[in-house]
Amino acid sequence: MLCLTAKSRAASAAMQMGSGAHAMEMGSGGHAMQTAPGRRAVKDPVDSLKFGTPQPQPGGVVREYWIAARSVKWDIAPTGRDDWMKMPVPRSTKFRAFAYQLFSPGFASPLAPPSIPGPTLEAEVGDVIVVHLRNADKRFGQAITMHPHGVRYTPDYDGSHLGDYTRAGGFIAPGEEFKYTWECLPESVGVWPYHDHGTNATMNAGRGLFGAIIIREKGQPAPDVEQVFFLHSFAPPVTGLRANFECINGRAWAGNTPTLRAKVGQSVAMHAIGMDAFFHTFHVHGHRWQKDGNGPHVDCVTVGPGETVSARWTEDNPGRWLYHCHVFPHQDSGMAGWYLVDPS
Repeated sequence: MLCLTAKSRAASAAMQMGSGAHAMEMGSGGHAMQTAPGRRAVKDPVDSLKFGTPQPQPGGVVREYWIAARSVKWDIAPTGRDDWMKMPVPRSTKFRAFAYQLFSPGFASPLAPPSIPGPTLEAEVGDVIVVHLRNADKRFGQAITMHPHGVRYTPDYDGSHLGDYTRAGGFIAPGEEFKYTWECLPESVGVWPYHDHGTNATMNAGRGLFGAIIIREKGQPAPDVEQVFFLHSFAPPVTGLRANFECINGRAWAGNTPTLRAKVGQSVAMHAIGMDAFFHTFHVHGHRWQKDGNGPHVDCVTVGPGETVSARWTEDNPGRWLYHCHVFPHQDSGMAGWYLVDPS
């Protein structure tokens, strides 16, 4: 487990923000102002609280994952085409991304290449999720974390950089590791994002450091077909490319984004998660579902930043269908894909 003193964390964070820079804090109106060199925040008694490590509830188990974060050369549109519009992509689509990668126990060997989104973490109510996170990057030189939504955790396992109040799990320097432990409560049931929440989280989550957590009721079977779609963008400040790309799971345009396949009669679940600063919509052609699981029937729902919406149905409509964001500039910039349904 990584253990850093507050002093060493603050010093390392300052180095990441630029050599010789003074610490900055926000004044009224959102304006940054310099803090006097050497000035320290006054800690509250809650900052010294000690916490134990959560254990599974009776009947629960430990779901353990070994995940590394590393930079990777990423192609946003590897086919070079928009399969929907039958057009070539007339621009450069490669950049250096930041991605999570799944390993076997003890980081013995990779189980998959680095991916955007990262590995999906699955558990049931009563379980605990344990994530061994290694900062394996050798390019960006930045501390990273893994911050979960939906599960319960103590401040030690929050995975957030909090300035002078940062605990060990909020600053994982290159070459370091940390073990997170999160509890899966009854109110954790659902699909949630996890993402970097370190010293440069906005940029590094924008580069691809995010993934999904799926928590089910005890003994609940998974749907026959299930897919998590992250709706996000790769912007020029992140990629260094000239164009802005509206993406689904790290790719843009049908034929590059995930192609989902099902059969008539199967149970289907699609989960859309917003993972940028914009509001999107999630629309599936030829299908309807109950909003929030028990509301009115819809075929297009709004997805805000960090928000999850789920669409569930029993498949009864074979053919080729589109799924896409209905914000037209997002759709036209790549946020669309195929859903193929075979007869039973």
